[in-house]
This record gives sequence, structure tokens and C-alpha cells, in this order.
Amino acid sequence: MAIALALCIISFAQIESSIPNPPQPPRLVNDFSDKSNGQAGFLSGDEVQSLENKLVAYVDSTSNQITVVVVDDLGGYSISDYAIALGRKWGVGGQKQFSNGVVLLVNTGKKGGQRGVFIATGYGLEGAVTDLVANEIVQNNLLPNFSAGNNYQGIDEAVDNIIAAAAGRYTAPEGYQQRDEGSGMGIFTIIIIIFIVFVILSIISRKGGGGGGYVSRRGYADDWGGRRGSTPWIIPGGWGSGGGGSWSGGSGGGFGGFGGGSFGGGGAGGSW
Repeated sequence: MAIALALCIISFAQIESSIPNPPQPPRLVNDFSDKSNGQAGFLSGDEVQSLENKLVAYVDSTSNQITVVVVDDLGGYSISDYAIALGRKWGVGGQKQFSNGVVLLVNTGKKGGQRGVFIATGYGLEGAVTDLVANEIVQNNLLPNFSAGNNYQGIDEAVDNIIAAAAGRYTAPEGYQQRDEGSGMGIFTIIIIIFIVFVILSIISRKGGGGGGYVSRRGYADDWGGRRGSTPWIIPGGWGSGGGGSWSGGSGGGFGGFGGGSFGGGGAGGSW
């Protein structure tokens, strides 16, 4: 079990290392698709700026942060794991204590892998932008528009519906039926499950020493604060939570930087 947990943590770190650093000055809309040799990006410059203006205004009025990221390759990782790790690494969320961030990730597949999109929600918005709502937005706004070549329209409609959902105003189109595509169950959810099981087994194995105990981030302690055993079960610092909040504003449409936030396994996605 310890080996499995260690491997999961290593895999987590590897995913983060493959994710691009946030641009400086920071922006909410980042099209990293290849534009060399005259290739058109997934979005035009004007489209990027239009979305940026909308999302900056949304941050200013609600503190909720939605970031749009377009890449050409996922480095061999699933799109859900990549989106969640990106949200964590960048610290997407207007305020860290609220974890109110959303990542809309698009993989163009230009450099390998399947084209796909995933909406990852921070813990603070999972109750409003549920997995079901995220899947509806993917199926009804993103995939049909992307298939028709309407990249900007798909993202613009998706952003509008994410904003509506966060405000409690989103309703699914009449006749919509949920599909099974795009589960938010990624490696991070698996890591948490493995960790919980491992801690429970550790507690059970130490029963019989007298006195109750509790599990904390620092490990297992008795009721009087004393340590039992010599192995500290520590969740890596910032696991599931992002940094951010240290940048100053720049020319990115008035956006001052990410505030930090936590991401679990919430969200949905699909491919076209």
C-alpha cells in the first residue's frame, strides 16, 4: 500500500512538471496551440482578448475565476488529470479560502493524442457547477461547436453557462439526456482514496495500545498529543491546493493574478 501511495504521489508530481507555467503577466485566457509557420491558433487574437475581457469583468464582480487553456498535447496524461493539476499548479481561484476556480482545458491534438475538452471545478464551486452541469455544457456547447469549427462560439457559450450555473441560473436544454462521457474520477481522487484506506489500516494495526486517537495532517497521535510510532503520514504541502496571489497586475486586460484554490476530481469532459 505504501508503494502504491508513493507511486501515485510521484505520478502527481510528473503531471505538474509537464504543465506550462502561467504566463507573465498572468492572463485568464491562454492559447498555447502552435502558431508557428503561419498556423492559425485555436483562437484568434481578437477572440482571446474578447474572452479575457469577459472573464476579468467576472472576476472583478464575483471573485470567481474561470481560466481557459488550450494546448496541443497532454504529455500522455488524461485530460481530466491534466486539467485538475493545472488548476492546482496555477492556483486558479479568486480567493484561496473559497477555492472558487474553474479550468476549461482544450487539447487540440495537434502534437498527438485525442482532441478533447474538460471542465474542472474547484471545491468551492462544485455545488453549483456540478459534474452533471459541466457535462451538459460540454455536450451542448463545446463539442458541437468544436466539431463545426466554431471554436470561439463554443468557449464563449460554455463560459456564459458556467457563469450562469455559478449564480444558480443555469438550466439544461429541453430534452437533454446525460451521457456517460467525461468522468472527473482521475488520479487525484484515487490518491485520496488510497491515502484514506492506508491511514485506516495503519490505525487498525496499532489498536490495543490503550487510549483513543485521531488522524491529523501530521500523522497519528494519542489523545494527549503524543506521537505513536516513528512514521509520519504527511500529505505533501499544498496537495490539492494552488499557490498564486503573489503576482501584480500587468497588461493582461487588468487581471491581477490567480488567488489560489483547491481542486479535487470534480468536472466533466468529452472529445470530438
